[in-house]
Amino acid sequence: MEIVHISAECYPVAKVGGLADVVGALPKYLTKLGHLTKVVIPGYDTIFSRENEFVAVHQGLLKLGWFQFSFTVFKEKINKLGFELYLIAIPELFDRPNVYSYEDDTERFTAFQVAFLNWITETNQIPDIIHCHDHHTGLIPFMMSHAPIYQHLNRVPTLLTIHNGQYQGWFSFDKLRYLPKVSSSRLGFLEWNGMINPLASAIKCAWKVTTVSPSYLDELSEKANGLENLLRFERPKCLGILNGIDSEVWNPDTDEMLENKYSIKNVKAGKAKNKKFLCEQFNLDPSKPLFTFIGRLVGEKGADLLPEICSIALNRNPNEINILILGSGDPNVEHGLTQLTHFYNGNYNTYIGYNENLAHKIYAGADYLLMPSRVEPCGLNQLYALRYGTIPIVRRTGGLKDTVLDIGDGGFGICHDHTSVYDVNHSIARAIDLFSDTKEFDSIRNTIMRIDHSWDKVAQEYVEVYQSLKNN
Repeated sequence: MEIVHISAECYPVAKVGGLADVVGALPKYLTKLGHLTKVVIPGYDTIFSRENEFVAVHQGLLKLGWFQFSFTVFKEKINKLGFELYLIAIPELFDRPNVYSYEDDTERFTAFQVAFLNWITETNQIPDIIHCHDHHTGLIPFMMSHAPIYQHLNRVPTLLTIHNGQYQGWFSFDKLRYLPKVSSSRLGFLEWNGMINPLASAIKCAWKVTTVSPSYLDELSEKANGLENLLRFERPKCLGILNGIDSEVWNPDTDEMLENKYSIKNVKAGKAKNKKFLCEQFNLDPSKPLFTFIGRLVGEKGADLLPEICSIALNRNPNEINILILGSGDPNVEHGLTQLTHFYNGNYNTYIGYNENLAHKIYAGADYLLMPSRVEPCGLNQLYALRYGTIPIVRRTGGLKDTVLDIGDGGFGICHDHTSVYDVNHSIARAIDLFSDTKEFDSIRNTIMRIDHSWDKVAQEYVEVYQSLKNN
């Protein structure tokens, strides 16, 4: 099959969160299964796009209401990522360093979607599947189904994956002119609560909808930022498929970002060496349990509670634990976490920012990973932690609930039910006790490194979904 993934992110080209990791991995594993897999993202001004060789394969024009833009489609020359990578360059809109958070994001991503459909129309491409990711590509199923200009594509199956249903891309109907002409009788497929809602439109129009974990699909029926009734109505065509991880990128035995590589055969010694290196860098004591948080410092992740969680944990356990935070986001949270360095020098440190290299080092050197998330559609960090022998401490929600079983239930992680300072600190106390039981702690680390969350099995699940759509 020829499968086209269209997304706002793809690791390592442009990454903000887990969406990039999925779009950078799943297509590679689909290619390994023998399918022709393509990934299409906007042509951002990123290090990857500047340092790798691309060839122009198409040039065209698109209309966005009264505006007209020229666009160029570039193909990465040697399929370096394990699949065909295409960048749609619209210089006025995407020749910028960041992926999101511009005032004209509606115009940017609408233009990207129109350019994509114009390109495949003008080059007579009829893929077997078009796989859309999140609201940034959510208008594509609607335009393919209902815009006369793209009517030749209305029998191409479309699949939408919801990576995070809280973000939906709403915009007002005064921007309807950005889209190709459609019959007024079709506008209901765009509308939700009086707005054009790209995610809602994709849920209505895509042939199949997947979420990135089974539990997240259940949760969306109860809490989906206004789309609960729609998701309940469309539930028959929805399916939860748990994300995998790229076991070639995330492998402590081959990871070039680590100071000391290790495997299941020498996990204790390997992690000890990485922990020592990490603690030397951040003025921490390698003899003590090292708790970490890696990710965006936002409310969804429970990060707003981190300053208080850390302060209480360090006060209750003076000179008994280390905490290291890596992330960026809410300036108030950043400030609060930075301030703690003045009070707990030698037991606490933080790195404000995004640093992929350091993230790998922390997974390798840490004992525990904190994930007190309020919302976690799948969660990849806990899967990376397991792969590196780091025990996750998670709230039971979404994909965390699907992937981490508490040690009290015969499992291998530490779980709590609420995103609260009390619950997280109770879990930290349990983790300290576990760390002191060396035999049990070592046994759990050996167990979690054997858990297989690779994309191999997951990719096959997607193939089965694609084939069912193709055969309809």
